Amino acid sequence: MEILTVTHLTKRFGTRVALDDVTFGVERGEFLSILGPSGCGKTTLLRILIGLLPPDSGTLLLNGTNITHAAPDQRSMGIVFQNYALFENMTVLKNVEYAMRFRPSLKKEARSTALHLLEQVGLSEHLNKYPAELSGGQQQRVAIARTLALKPEIILFDEPMSALDVATRLTLRAELKELQKTSGTTMIYITHDQEEAFSLSDRVMVMGEAKIHQLDTPENILCTPADDYVRGFVLDNLRIKTASLARYHRFLGEGGET
Repeated sequence: MEILTVTHLTKRFGTRVALDDVTFGVERGEFLSILGPSGCGKTTLLRILIGLLPPDSGTLLLNGTNITHAAPDQRSMGIVFQNYALFENMTVLKNVEYAMRFRPSLKKEARSTALHLLEQVGLSEHLNKYPAELSGGQQQRVAIARTLALKPEIILFDEPMSALDVATRLTLRAELKELQKTSGTTMIYITHDQEEAFSLSDRVMVMGEAKIHQLDTPENILCTPADDYVRGFVLDNLRIKTASLARYHRFLGEGGET
Protein backbone atom coordinates (compact mmCIF):
# COMPACT_ATOMS: atom_id res chain seq x y z
CA MET A 1 0.00 0.00 0.00
CA GLU A 2 1.42 3.38 -1.02
CA ILE A 3 1.85 5.92 1.75
CA LEU A 4 3.28 8.60 -0.57
CA THR A 5 2.35 9.21 -4.21
CA VAL A 6 4.33 11.72 -6.27
CA THR A 7 2.90 12.60 -9.68
CA HIS A 8 4.40 14.67 -12.54
CA LEU A 9 6.65 16.74 -10.26
CA THR A 10 8.51 19.50 -12.11
CA LYS A 11 10.82 22.21 -10.81
CA ARG A 12 12.90 24.80 -12.65
CA PHE A 13 15.42 27.36 -11.47
CA GLY A 14 15.50 29.90 -14.26
CA THR A 15 16.34 27.97 -17.42
CA ARG A 16 17.71 24.96 -15.52
CA VAL A 17 15.37 22.01 -15.06
CA ALA A 18 15.94 20.49 -11.61
CA LEU A 19 13.08 17.96 -11.77
CA ASP A 20 11.50 16.84 -15.03
CA ASP A 21 8.06 15.20 -14.71
CA VAL A 22 9.04 12.94 -11.79
CA THR A 23 6.46 10.30 -10.82
CA PHE A 24 6.84 7.53 -8.22
CA GLY A 25 5.25 5.94 -5.16
CA VAL A 26 6.59 4.90 -1.77
CA GLU A 27 5.24 1.81 -0.02
CA ARG A 28 4.28 1.98 3.64
CA GLY A 29 7.12 0.74 5.85
CA GLU A 30 9.71 0.49 3.09
CA PHE A 31 13.25 1.83 2.96
CA LEU A 32 13.66 3.70 -0.33
CA SER A 33 16.99 5.19 -1.35
CA ILE A 34 17.15 8.00 -3.89
CA LEU A 35 20.52 7.53 -5.55
CA GLY A 36 22.26 9.94 -7.87
CA PRO A 37 25.27 12.23 -8.41
CA SER A 38 25.42 15.90 -7.43
CA GLY A 39 23.08 17.99 -9.55
CA CYS A 40 20.73 15.15 -10.48
CA GLY A 41 17.73 16.64 -8.63
CA LYS A 42 17.62 14.46 -5.51
CA THR A 43 18.12 17.33 -3.03
CA THR A 44 15.49 19.44 -4.81
CA LEU A 45 13.11 16.50 -4.57
CA LEU A 46 13.79 16.13 -0.84
CA ARG A 47 13.15 19.83 -0.23
CA ILE A 48 9.82 19.62 -2.08
CA LEU A 49 8.78 16.49 -0.18
CA ILE A 50 9.49 18.06 3.21
CA GLY A 51 7.77 21.33 2.24
CA LEU A 52 10.79 23.63 2.10
CA LEU A 53 10.38 24.30 -1.63
CA PRO A 54 7.22 24.52 -3.79
CA PRO A 55 7.05 22.58 -7.06
CA ASP A 56 6.25 24.35 -10.32
CA SER A 57 3.75 21.60 -11.10
CA GLY A 58 2.75 18.13 -9.96
CA THR A 59 1.11 16.70 -6.84
CA LEU A 60 2.08 15.00 -3.58
CA LEU A 61 -0.39 12.70 -1.85
CA LEU A 62 0.19 11.37 1.68
CA ASN A 63 -2.26 8.58 2.50
CA GLY A 64 -4.43 9.92 -0.31
CA THR A 65 -4.48 13.51 1.01
CA ASN A 66 -3.06 16.26 -1.17
CA ILE A 67 -0.12 17.86 0.69
CA THR A 68 1.48 19.60 -2.31
CA HIS A 69 1.20 23.03 -0.69
CA ALA A 70 0.91 22.01 2.97
CA ALA A 71 3.22 23.57 5.54
CA PRO A 72 6.18 21.42 6.66
CA ASP A 73 4.63 20.78 10.08
CA GLN A 74 1.43 19.52 8.46
CA ARG A 75 3.07 16.72 6.46
CA SER A 76 3.80 14.12 9.16
CA MET A 77 7.37 13.92 7.88
CA GLY A 78 10.66 14.27 9.72
CA ILE A 79 14.13 14.92 8.38
CA VAL A 80 17.64 14.03 9.52
CA PHE A 81 20.13 16.51 8.10
CA GLN A 82 23.73 15.90 7.07
CA ASN A 83 24.98 18.41 9.64
CA TYR A 84 22.80 17.01 12.51
CA ALA A 85 21.28 20.46 13.36
CA LEU A 86 21.41 19.82 17.12
CA PHE A 87 21.01 22.54 19.74
CA GLU A 88 24.54 23.06 21.05
CA ASN A 89 23.34 24.57 24.34
CA MET A 90 21.15 21.57 25.19
CA THR A 91 22.09 18.16 26.51
CA VAL A 92 21.45 15.01 24.53
CA LEU A 93 18.28 14.34 26.52
CA LYS A 94 16.97 17.89 26.11
CA ASN A 95 17.64 17.80 22.35
CA VAL A 96 15.40 14.76 21.97
CA GLU A 97 12.72 16.06 24.36
CA TYR A 98 12.56 19.58 22.98
CA ALA A 99 10.18 19.30 19.99
CA MET A 100 7.83 16.93 21.85
CA ARG A 101 7.14 19.60 24.45
CA PHE A 102 5.35 21.66 21.78
CA ARG A 103 3.04 18.79 20.79
CA PRO A 104 0.14 18.36 23.26
CA SER A 105 -0.23 14.70 22.32
CA LEU A 106 3.46 13.99 23.03
CA LYS A 107 4.32 16.41 25.84
CA LYS A 108 3.22 14.21 28.76
CA GLU A 109 5.43 11.31 27.65
CA ALA A 110 8.34 13.41 26.37
CA ARG A 111 10.84 12.32 29.04
CA SER A 112 10.02 8.60 28.90
CA THR A 113 9.94 8.61 25.08
CA ALA A 114 13.31 10.36 24.90
CA LEU A 115 14.89 7.94 27.37
CA HIS A 116 13.56 4.94 25.46
CA LEU A 117 14.78 6.20 22.08
CA LEU A 118 18.21 7.12 23.40
CA GLU A 119 18.50 3.62 24.81
CA GLN A 120 17.56 2.24 21.38
CA VAL A 121 20.36 4.20 19.71
CA GLY A 122 22.90 3.29 22.40
CA LEU A 123 23.26 6.68 24.07
CA SER A 124 21.89 6.01 27.56
CA GLU A 125 25.30 6.77 29.06
CA HIS A 126 25.48 10.16 27.33
CA LEU A 127 22.18 11.75 28.36
CA ASN A 128 23.72 14.76 30.06
CA LYS A 129 26.45 15.46 27.55
CA TYR A 130 26.34 18.32 25.05
CA PRO A 131 26.72 17.82 21.27
CA ALA A 132 30.28 19.15 21.30
CA GLU A 133 31.24 16.31 23.66
CA LEU A 134 30.02 13.63 21.24
CA SER A 135 31.55 12.04 18.16
CA GLY A 136 29.99 12.59 14.74
CA GLY A 137 28.34 9.18 14.85
CA GLN A 138 26.89 9.84 18.30
CA GLN A 139 25.53 13.22 17.17
CA GLN A 140 23.86 11.53 14.23
CA ARG A 141 22.23 9.04 16.60
CA VAL A 142 20.83 11.93 18.63
CA ALA A 143 19.42 13.49 15.46
CA ILE A 144 17.76 10.20 14.49
CA ALA A 145 16.28 9.73 17.98
CA ARG A 146 14.98 13.32 17.96
CA THR A 147 13.25 12.75 14.63
CA LEU A 148 11.72 9.42 15.68
CA ALA A 149 10.39 11.06 18.87
CA LEU A 150 7.85 13.07 16.85
CA LYS A 151 6.40 9.85 15.39
CA PRO A 152 6.49 10.93 11.72
CA GLU A 153 4.95 8.65 9.13
CA ILE A 154 7.95 9.22 6.87
CA ILE A 155 11.55 10.10 7.76
CA LEU A 156 13.79 11.65 5.11
CA PHE A 157 17.58 11.42 5.38
CA ASP A 158 19.75 13.99 3.60
CA GLU A 159 23.05 12.14 3.02
CA PRO A 160 23.37 11.69 6.80
CA MET A 161 26.56 9.62 6.80
CA SER A 162 28.71 11.39 4.22
CA ALA A 163 30.81 13.18 6.86
CA LEU A 164 31.42 10.07 8.99
CA ASP A 165 34.35 7.66 8.89
CA VAL A 166 33.91 4.25 7.27
CA ALA A 167 33.67 2.22 10.49
CA THR A 168 31.03 4.55 11.93
CA ARG A 169 29.02 4.49 8.69
CA LEU A 170 28.94 0.69 8.68
CA THR A 171 27.76 0.60 12.29
CA LEU A 172 25.09 3.23 11.70
CA ARG A 173 23.78 1.42 8.62
CA ALA A 174 23.07 -1.69 10.67
CA GLU A 175 21.50 0.35 13.46
CA LEU A 176 19.33 2.31 11.04
CA LYS A 177 17.94 -0.85 9.46
CA GLU A 178 17.21 -2.29 12.89
CA LEU A 179 15.48 0.93 13.96
CA GLN A 180 13.34 0.87 10.84
CA LYS A 181 12.40 -2.74 11.49
CA THR A 182 11.36 -2.07 15.10
CA SER A 183 9.60 1.26 14.45
CA GLY A 184 7.96 0.35 11.14
CA THR A 185 8.59 3.91 9.92
CA THR A 186 8.80 4.58 6.19
CA MET A 187 12.26 5.93 5.33
CA ILE A 188 13.48 7.84 2.26
CA TYR A 189 17.25 8.09 2.09
CA ILE A 190 19.13 10.53 -0.16
CA THR A 191 22.62 9.40 -1.16
CA HIS A 192 25.25 9.54 -3.91
CA ASP A 193 26.87 6.30 -2.67
CA GLN A 194 25.91 3.16 -4.59
CA GLU A 195 27.15 0.77 -1.92
CA GLU A 196 25.19 2.58 0.79
CA ALA A 197 21.97 2.59 -1.22
CA PHE A 198 22.20 -1.08 -2.11
CA SER A 199 23.08 -2.24 1.39
CA LEU A 200 20.20 -0.37 3.08
CA SER A 201 17.27 -0.37 0.70
CA ASP A 202 14.18 -2.35 -0.13
CA ARG A 203 14.11 -0.37 -3.38
CA VAL A 204 16.47 2.11 -5.03
CA MET A 205 15.45 5.03 -7.22
CA VAL A 206 18.29 5.91 -9.59
CA MET A 207 18.21 9.56 -10.70
CA GLY A 208 20.18 11.43 -13.32
CA GLU A 209 19.71 14.76 -15.08
CA ALA A 210 16.46 15.60 -13.25
CA LYS A 211 14.77 12.30 -14.16
CA ILE A 212 14.18 8.85 -12.70
CA HIS A 213 16.05 6.25 -14.73
CA GLN A 214 14.99 3.22 -12.72
CA LEU A 215 13.06 2.40 -9.54
CA ASP A 216 13.34 -1.23 -8.46
CA THR A 217 14.83 -3.64 -5.96
CA PRO A 218 18.63 -3.72 -5.77
CA GLU A 219 18.60 -7.24 -7.23
CA ASN A 220 16.48 -6.27 -10.24
CA ILE A 221 18.61 -3.20 -10.95
CA LEU A 222 21.74 -5.35 -10.95
CA CYS A 223 20.18 -8.03 -13.15
CA THR A 224 18.24 -5.79 -15.54
CA PRO A 225 19.53 -2.20 -15.59
CA ALA A 226 17.07 0.06 -17.39
CA ASP A 227 19.56 1.92 -19.60
CA ASP A 228 23.20 2.87 -20.19
CA TYR A 229 23.06 5.51 -17.46
CA VAL A 230 22.14 2.93 -14.81
CA ARG A 231 24.80 0.55 -16.14
CA GLY A 232 27.44 3.25 -15.89
CA PHE A 233 26.51 5.00 -12.68
CA VAL A 234 25.46 1.92 -10.70
CA LEU A 235 26.87 -1.31 -12.12
CA ASP A 236 30.21 -0.01 -13.34
CA ASN A 237 30.89 1.84 -10.10
CA LEU A 238 30.00 -1.20 -7.98
CA ARG A 239 32.25 -3.38 -10.18
CA ILE A 240 35.14 -0.95 -9.70
CA LYS A 241 34.71 -1.02 -5.92
CA THR A 242 34.49 -4.81 -5.91
CA ALA A 243 37.48 -5.23 -8.23
CA SER A 244 39.64 -2.94 -6.11
CA LEU A 245 39.31 -5.39 -3.20
CA ALA A 246 39.18 -8.66 -5.15
CA ARG A 247 42.90 -9.36 -4.85
CA TYR A 248 42.56 -9.38 -1.05
CA HIS A 249 39.63 -11.80 -1.01
CA ARG A 250 41.75 -14.81 -0.05
CA PHE A 251 42.99 -12.97 3.05
CA LEU A 252 39.45 -12.30 4.29
CA GLY A 253 38.59 -15.82 5.36
CA GLU A 254 37.64 -16.61 8.93
CA GLY A 255 40.41 -15.55 11.29
CA GLY A 256 42.31 -13.98 8.39
CA GLU A 257 43.62 -17.40 7.25
CA THR A 258 44.11 -18.17 3.57
